[in-house]
Amino acid sequence: MGKINLAEGLPARVGVLGGGRMGAGIAHAFLMGGADVVVVERDEQAAQGARERVEASVAKSIERGAAEGNLDEILESFSTSVDYADFGARDLVVEAVPEDPALKVSALTAVEAELAPGAFLATNTSSLSVSKLAESLARPERFLGLHFFNPVPASTLIEVVIAEKTSPETEAAARGWVSGLGKTAVVVKDAPGFASSRLGVAIALEAMRMVEEGVASAEDIDNAMVLGYKHPTGPLKTTDIVGLDVRLGIAEYLASTLGDRFAPPQILRDKVAAGELGRKSGKGFYDWS
Repeated sequence: MGKINLAEGLPARVGVLGGGRMGAGIAHAFLMGGADVVVVERDEQAAQGARERVEASVAKSIERGAAEGNLDEILESFSTSVDYADFGARDLVVEAVPEDPALKVSALTAVEAELAPGAFLATNTSSLSVSKLAESLARPERFLGLHFFNPVPASTLIEVVIAEKTSPETEAAARGWVSGLGKTAVVVKDAPGFASSRLGVAIALEAMRMVEEGVASAEDIDNAMVLGYKHPTGPLKTTDIVGLDVRLGIAEYLASTLGDRFAPPQILRDKVAAGELGRKSGKGFYDWS
């Protein structure tokens, strides 16, 4: 069986800046949609890690029957690099670096400098102001937020965030990308936390306060939301999967923009300070060891 044909609406050539868990997932999604994908990382070691993550993810999808195709042939359309110049021939580049405003601005401006005039640029930020990030760009009309959800291959949702200067053409193109990936777009205006992070973090922070106050265990709180409200995992297990440090950063940003109702509970601060970051560290609200 040959390579996957390019899905309708997808750009033919896609770049991803950052090959961590989210970046690798984004690369996987476009690769399985039939696009040619390059992931650019900060150094050769990080690039090799990104390659291994994407290869393992694609292989797993094929083994599970979630995707069709020959692994080696699909991976012919995938590459990694440490050179931003490799974004020059891309139709779309998605930035997926950590949630640090200064880092994102630096990364986005460096990427845009390499892009062809007609290319699109997107950020995978889960909470930062897309309009604010766009202030440093020369072509903000071709920029928007594409908030993918973890794990990207299994998630069916992408939050499309429209900044102040995002053009209707860019919004329409983004809707086509999401459809081409076989996912559903939720289109929101740029606002702190958008829709998903704002609601998800609000529930998670209240769940943390309940643990802190001894109302119930993490397991019982999560079960209440899974069984009573059909949440897939519950707010505390989701926090462990996302990363407590990531949730803390988002909560601090939302508190600074929306007020004290998003102030991080002390239990969250204490766990992050102790290195209990969730699944990636082996311990958070649950033991993952």
